[in-house]
Amino acid sequence: MGYPEVVEAIKTRLTFLRGRGAAVNLIIARAIIIATTLHMKPEIFDQKFKDGSTFRASDSFVRKFLHGVLSWSLRKATQAAQKLPKDWEDQCEQSFFRKAYSIKENDVHPRLYVNSDQTQLLYAPGNRMTYAEIGSKQVAIFGMDEKRAFTLLVSVAADGTILPFQAVYQGKTKLSLPAATSPNYDDAINAGFKLVFSGTKTYWSNFGTMCTFVNEILTPYFEATKLELSLPPQQKSLWQIDVWSVHRSKEFQTWMRTNHRNIMVDFIPGGCTGVHQPCDVGIQRPLKLSMRKSYHETIVNELRTEFDKGNTAPDLKDTLGVLHDHSVRWMWNAYKALSNKELVKKVCLISQSEPNLTFRRHLNDVSFANGIYR
Repeated sequence: MGYPEVVEAIKTRLTFLRGRGAAVNLIIARAIIIATTLHMKPEIFDQKFKDGSTFRASDSFVRKFLHGVLSWSLRKATQAAQKLPKDWEDQCEQSFFRKAYSIKENDVHPRLYVNSDQTQLLYAPGNRMTYAEIGSKQVAIFGMDEKRAFTLLVSVAADGTILPFQAVYQGKTKLSLPAATSPNYDDAINAGFKLVFSGTKTYWSNFGTMCTFVNEILTPYFEATKLELSLPPQQKSLWQIDVWSVHRSKEFQTWMRTNHRNIMVDFIPGGCTGVHQPCDVGIQRPLKLSMRKSYHETIVNELRTEFDKGNTAPDLKDTLGVLHDHSVRWMWNAYKALSNKELVKKVCLISQSEPNLTFRRHLNDVSFANGIYR
């Protein structure tokens, strides 16, 4: 391998981080390789190989470097995949026709049909796994016992609109939230994002945060849309959510019926979100990919800044306070990436179909006056 001084610097910095108990995954390792190379030998990225290609720190290159140069292997846990119910096709078909009936009987416009879904987002993707020396018996990771994640509530409408995000952070006061000086904070707030603290010891959504979401994001969106479409205030809207215990609780359902009578709630069949929920089918993956890229970009920029200052072995700035602030820019980048109406509309359509020819025939045969499935 050429450029031994660059290789040695990368080895030193990766070893230093592992020695401090930091998780070294592909994102971290790639960031250090790129930042070090840009600092010491940026011309490496401009050199062309015989086939005309240029150097890229691809996943395969990073893995080979960690294994071949450092003799490190990846240590991680495994988890069983979620299984679909045996009758999932029947359940999804019933769900489809239930929604079709509600939409037609209540003249629900595509913009008034919304699906919402919570997802856990790790501040450092893959921070529960790390590369370490082959044969290591004990692999400690600093901060592994902390709740280093937050919950993001994502919502999309059937016409392709993506609603503002709600982010739920662990804590009981506003001090738990990102600072107003965080990058893209004003952009996010002006777009309607709501950054809330959980009020508990976890970062999970709960009855209180769900009520806040409905009052401050969902209902204002429905009301503004009805006004824009010249629809009456009593026009019904359809809100599709999963069967999470809080959603199905008597407390939340009673609250919805009492305070938001014009919002019809439709539940996705249990265990079927992976095939029948728009956000799960095609939104969460590009969302998390965007967050991952933003995280990688943040690390590269921070490392280059420290290298330029003469700090050859900097620590990663990964305290919860710092990560809270970074999360705003990551969410903003993801929001912009997902603001693609054609993509979202395709996801909404695909999530209502199945690899079942009979069901697909029904989907093609059924037409609605408002054109929601055109």
